Amino acid sequence: MDSTGVPHVLEHTVLCGSQKYPCRDPFFKMLNRSLSTFMNAFTASDYTMYPFSTQNPKDFQNLLSVYLDAAFFPCLRELDFWQEGWRLEHENPSDPQTALVFKGVVFNEMKGAFTDNERIFSQHLQNRLLPDHTYAVISGGDPLCIPDLTWEQLKHFHATHYHPSNARFFTYGNFPLEQHLKQIQEEALSKFQRIEPSTAVPAQKPWDKPREFQITCAPDSLASSSSKQTTVSVSFLLPDITDTFEAFTLNLLSSLLVGGPNSPFYKALIESGLGTDFSPDVGYNGYTREAFFSVGLQGIAEKDIQTVRDIIDRTIDDVIEKGFEDDRIEALLHKIEIQMKHQSVSFGLALTSYIASCWNHDGDPVELLKLGSQVAQFRQCLKENPKFLQEKVKQYFKKNQHKLTLSMKPDDKYSEKQAQMEIEKLKQKVSALSLEDKQQIYDKGLELQAQQSKAQDASCLPALKVSDIEPSIPFTELAVTLAAGDVPVQYCAQPTNGVVYFRAFSSLNSLPEELRPYVPLFCSVLTKLGCGVLNYREQAQQMELKTGGMTVSPYVLPDDSHLDTYEQGVFFSSFCLDRNLPDMMHLWAEIFNSPCFEEEEHFKVLVKMTAQELSNGIPDSGHLYASIRASKTLTPAGDLQETFNGMDQVRLMKRIAEMTDIRPILRKLPRIKKYLLNADSMRCAVNATPQQLSPAERVVGDFLGNLGRSKKERKPVRPHVVEKPVPNGPGGSTQSGSHVIRKLITEPTFKPCQMKTHFLLPFPVNYIGECVRTAPYTDPDHASLKILARLMTAKFLHTEIREKGGAYGGGAKLSHSGIFTFYSYRDPRSTETLQSFAKAVDWAKSGKFSQQDIDEAKLSVFSAVDAPVAPSNKGLDHFLYGLSDELKQAHREQLFAVHREGLVDVSNKYLGVGRSTHGLALLGPENAKIAKDPSWIIR
Repeated sequence: MDSTGVPHVLEHTVLCGSQKYPCRDPFFKMLNRSLSTFMNAFTASDYTMYPFSTQNPKDFQNLLSVYLDAAFFPCLRELDFWQEGWRLEHENPSDPQTALVFKGVVFNEMKGAFTDNERIFSQHLQNRLLPDHTYAVISGGDPLCIPDLTWEQLKHFHATHYHPSNARFFTYGNFPLEQHLKQIQEEALSKFQRIEPSTAVPAQKPWDKPREFQITCAPDSLASSSSKQTTVSVSFLLPDITDTFEAFTLNLLSSLLVGGPNSPFYKALIESGLGTDFSPDVGYNGYTREAFFSVGLQGIAEKDIQTVRDIIDRTIDDVIEKGFEDDRIEALLHKIEIQMKHQSVSFGLALTSYIASCWNHDGDPVELLKLGSQVAQFRQCLKENPKFLQEKVKQYFKKNQHKLTLSMKPDDKYSEKQAQMEIEKLKQKVSALSLEDKQQIYDKGLELQAQQSKAQDASCLPALKVSDIEPSIPFTELAVTLAAGDVPVQYCAQPTNGVVYFRAFSSLNSLPEELRPYVPLFCSVLTKLGCGVLNYREQAQQMELKTGGMTVSPYVLPDDSHLDTYEQGVFFSSFCLDRNLPDMMHLWAEIFNSPCFEEEEHFKVLVKMTAQELSNGIPDSGHLYASIRASKTLTPAGDLQETFNGMDQVRLMKRIAEMTDIRPILRKLPRIKKYLLNADSMRCAVNATPQQLSPAERVVGDFLGNLGRSKKERKPVRPHVVEKPVPNGPGGSTQSGSHVIRKLITEPTFKPCQMKTHFLLPFPVNYIGECVRTAPYTDPDHASLKILARLMTAKFLHTEIREKGGAYGGGAKLSHSGIFTFYSYRDPRSTETLQSFAKAVDWAKSGKFSQQDIDEAKLSVFSAVDAPVAPSNKGLDHFLYGLSDELKQAHREQLFAVHREGLVDVSNKYLGVGRSTHGLALLGPENAKIAKDPSWIIR
């Protein structure tokens, strides 16, 4: 047991070729030979899971065959281990004079993962709270230990763990089960003898007294306060997760303790003003054999550690004394009911993840899924003993000696020390090498490079054909009617399982420019500050009791036929059980007509949380931030995207969170409300079962009838508005008078320009985005560019950026808005990757791809185009983008028609140097080359 990450490196390496499919990298090749809707692999602390899904029966068999062979009969070639795990290699593999460095996909992935301070905290929390066995090590691999892993150890781990006697299979869906079982038996199980695997995780020995630890991390340059960057949490070990009912009860209890503004820990900790947000892993964690509960604060001053600990102890005593209000317990049980009814397209995957841990420790997965009977048993226990929950709090929190206090504070030299330790590790490895070893490293490096560059034969892998793709899409029945005079409402009858979905979209056209940057903040606090007679706590309670959630978010919707035209607005989204629709619409009416913007203290709390969440999200989404910034100057919509969702927004929120007097910001909210929360330029959409539609029509009509209107017509701030009628649904011609008129903004004088930005961040890896202005959705070139992006990713960029460059991910994509993006993720390289992007364009222009390559790219694009849509989201494209089924079908035919000449043509027309405007952005550490280049802006 160690932190070399052997299970994680193995997860990567088994997917690099197997007995039946000996070609290199069957996993990435199957992405383009299948219509899969999901393909991946995950390594948890104590199991590795290989999930996939598809809607095509033949495809399911193909993927099952590839996955079974990968798991049970992988090649585990040494060069694949070098590429995926770690290797010593010359900085430039062709030049033995360059320095030896560590390379490898998992090595860089984990370096990237630990740039995230929340991840560092979570990892230590688990390692320290469960120190006796497997949970004391890092299953994903510690970057400083990964280079101790040998190829022999990897093969040994596979031999001892990857056996059917130690495996579990899970299928979900409507393909016949017998077929799956037969295939699993024939292709895997029949080739093994039963063994008794010795992989059980022993119980953690409980402590006789509490423990404490301090750790350090890198300072967060985007956090709102440099003096308040300490995190502290108190965690308690809970019983074995295989005790299904106890686990259910403790999970519920945790939600009562930390969920939402009415919970005791929210009131005591979040509203104390000491920190910005709960500590990582707050609440119930059931992913280890024994569960644990954790609670604490991040963004505190180091001197407040003891204060936070005292508050936690006091709160536990309070709860034992006072218990919980019945309404809060009802709200939680309601949440379970609505979650059981709400259908998501990844429901099967969610179930697999839900049962994996418990089943892995020999719990009963079927018992676990019987939520209804667990709820009934829970109600019974409460009825028999009203103090049932208080006694649990006393037992597991008050009297529990297995209690860990973990604190983490920033150290200015943290990144330097990490880098220094890596240099030491490298020195130690290199100094142990003989001349012969060095020669071998050089030869292996060349061999790996040659193997990565060699044209590969994937003919051994099964594949679907383009003819397996459905030629036409099923049409969605929609009806659009006018309510309250002139507000269009789109109705879509769907099998929603007794749940009603209500959405609205309200235009931002008349909002003054200076208020624009504050729209995301307005959206995130609108449903959290109270409304009508309800204060924010009562409002949260009503939302929990009566709805599945009510969210508000800013949207920039590109036009489908013109790059300089877009629609801007705010999207309101919510759902509830059909019996609660009147209550939900009443809540929306109160939020629209009388939102409360007086709660200064609570507003401060929400601002700090938002700023902290944005800052914490950067290590996971760095490539998205880079891409948004890179496209800022390419279209008018790009500029607004950066304002709403880019680094500009992250920095604005940091500034607001640092303000001593927040009232000037709070005063902007009622001004935004005046332009936004009325029926003037609004449209709505309802998805529900057929029998629910007419009651819904009444309730929505009443809601709209009670909304305010502007006394005088407000002029749009940007003078150029294009009115665009939307077809009324399938077969509905626009002639009969369209009910939906979208008011789009256009900027006829807009000139795209190039901008290059480097955001300096204390990460050891880079996130890169390069964007090009190309063609809108309805242009046939758009279809060619969409296929081209996939082709470049699969056939060129994957090899260049991931295999050779060692980045965790990279590729090309085309957005609905006609922006073509090259990106890389957790990338050890920077300017070299930009050269790889340029090389990819040359490769595309030279047309070095076969018809087979094009067909594979089409399969991959169609698997995304035809991804399943949940009943709740049917018709949403039509509602938001005005995309009719006819337009989608036309685009589909353009995709089918894409051919080789067209691909070379669009490469030349848009992507070549000097053709179309490019934008570039990079998030990452200091960079000498960029610093010397005056064309880059450094932020």
